[in-house]
Amino acid sequence: MEPLSADRHADDLYAAYSLAADGRDWTYMPAGPFAGREDYRTYVAIMTQADDPMHFAVVDLNTGKAVGTLALMRQDPTNGVVEVGYVAFSPRLKQTPLATEAQFLLMSYVFEGLGYRRYEWKCDSLNAPSRRAAQRLGFTFEGIFRQAVVYKGRSRDTAWYSIIDSEWPDVGKAFRAWLGPGNFDTEGRQRRSLSDMRSPADQ
Repeated sequence: MEPLSADRHADDLYAAYSLAADGRDWTYMPAGPFAGREDYRTYVAIMTQADDPMHFAVVDLNTGKAVGTLALMRQDPTNGVVEVGYVAFSPRLKQTPLATEAQFLLMSYVFEGLGYRRYEWKCDSLNAPSRRAAQRLGFTFEGIFRQAVVYKGRSRDTAWYSIIDSEWPDVGKAFRAWLGPGNFDTEGRQRRSLSDMRSPADQ
């Protein structure tokens, strides 16, 4: 995980995103798809000018190339609340252990580094992959905020999820167990799911 930089990461990210067959991965994002490499680089340069959202690049250490992004946003240190957003994982990152590790590293930073009390995940209520991901990662569904946002010319109902600090020890323990090398066979397939790793009270 590195702070996102147009100079260091934009070209790698654009190449990784371009592996997708079409632009559907950007349907529920506030921007994109992009007309070309320079269009995407300009977007990254603008997005990294502010501290909130705080954008990160996910870098594959095996290749040294950035393969996705995510961000901390709506940071509220007074109340100890922050949201993860702008999750844009390329085909090189989706459904890999690296994708799960990236989420785990950001959660660890929020709870153990920053000492926050509440970590939020919000998405379009129609975004089924995002909703499944939130549940897999250990977030608790809290409800639907109707007509919460207007973006890309349409109204969005927003699904809210959270993890709170009292849940983090068990959630973090499950991540560490799932990411351990013993949980994968010689072909890289998981032996137990992340959901199975959590205690029954957290599922």
